[in-house]
Amino acid sequence: MAPATRGYVLHPDFKSGGKRRLPEHGLAEAVSLAGALPGMAVVGGEVARVARATPATLFGSGKVAELGARMRDLDIEVVFVDGPVTPVQQRNLEKEWGVKLLDRTGLILEIFADRARTREGVLQVELAALSYQRTRLVRAWTHLERQRGGFGFVGGPGETQLEADRRAIDDQVIRLKRQLDRVVKTRELHRASRRKVPFPIVALVGYTNAGKSTLFNRVTGADVLAKDMLFATLDPTMRGVTLPSGRKIILSDTVGFISDLPTQLVAAFRATLEEVLEADLILHVRDIAHPESAEQAADVTDILGSLGVNAATPMIEVWNKLDLVDQGQRPALVDQAGKSDLVFAASALTGEGIDGLLEAVSRAFDEEKQDVVLNLPFADGKRRAWLHGEGVVVSETAGDDGYRIAVRWTTRQAARFNVVV
Repeated sequence: MAPATRGYVLHPDFKSGGKRRLPEHGLAEAVSLAGALPGMAVVGGEVARVARATPATLFGSGKVAELGARMRDLDIEVVFVDGPVTPVQQRNLEKEWGVKLLDRTGLILEIFADRARTREGVLQVELAALSYQRTRLVRAWTHLERQRGGFGFVGGPGETQLEADRRAIDDQVIRLKRQLDRVVKTRELHRASRRKVPFPIVALVGYTNAGKSTLFNRVTGADVLAKDMLFATLDPTMRGVTLPSGRKIILSDTVGFISDLPTQLVAAFRATLEEVLEADLILHVRDIAHPESAEQAADVTDILGSLGVNAATPMIEVWNKLDLVDQGQRPALVDQAGKSDLVFAASALTGEGIDGLLEAVSRAFDEEKQDVVLNLPFADGKRRAWLHGEGVVVSETAGDDGYRIAVRWTTRQAARFNVVV
């Protein structure tokens, strides 16, 4: 087995700042991100104060020299800068420190490349990575050759001519978009089929590592990868679930959100996140034990807004990881959550509070019902069968030219009926 690559994390703390996060927590998240890369050993990290960004090297000359000495002492091979780094800054710092350098966008792309499993997920990540690479053609890249998991930002062969790389990237982008169009059309057919199913879709969203997959497994009995790791889940997973009340739903697990998500990935994963756009109910899973749980929740809300999620879509907050909350603080937290019908303190790991959450999910679909009389021709057997299968038929009589059917249904069921062919 090859020895692990030695990495070091820098979290730039700009005086002008204005961010909602404490730099120490930002560094901790960046260290977790870097540690999620396979074959990477993060041997250290620090918050680097930056009075004013230097165009050529990001950090001032004194800081560059100080950090360079530290990299050499620790025998660092890869430096992760938790923020944007321009191509010029990257080139100069790599030359000065004798390391490979990756900024936040490049790091997240590397992780996504390693984790994506479905055809669409792989294509979306490749497209995002190519978009990122094309903006960084200050020097030439040969990272189009896959030598390992990821895209070769961490390690790769030599250099090629700039124009040849740019042309190769453009050709690949065109090819990937064509493949992605076909995959997206297939997904749309699947979604169209699901629209005819009378079961509501419930989507799990939340900051990465909030415990969505653990909750998904707890409710569905599935075995989706659930680890204490950022971006453990990248591809959407859907399962049919029968709630304790007897109501059936479709539960969807989605990719976790993160602050400063690369713009390339927001665009690239829009199709993947359409499960959220079409959801009838959203469960916002929060790691309530995290010191910046409120800030993470604000990031999730911002991203949902940028994705175009309908503000009218009902949402329930799940204050997860209650088992990690200090015993002395737990009663007050549970009491606070209990003051709202749309907030539930729970632990997906232990099962605490899950029953109450599932009851709330069921109640969310207990809509007011209306009585309607429908006239269906004898040839419209499919829609008649749908009505009986849905259990909304009150009475039915056969006339000369068709069925007269009295139904009692919700507005949602009426909408479902209208798309039954």
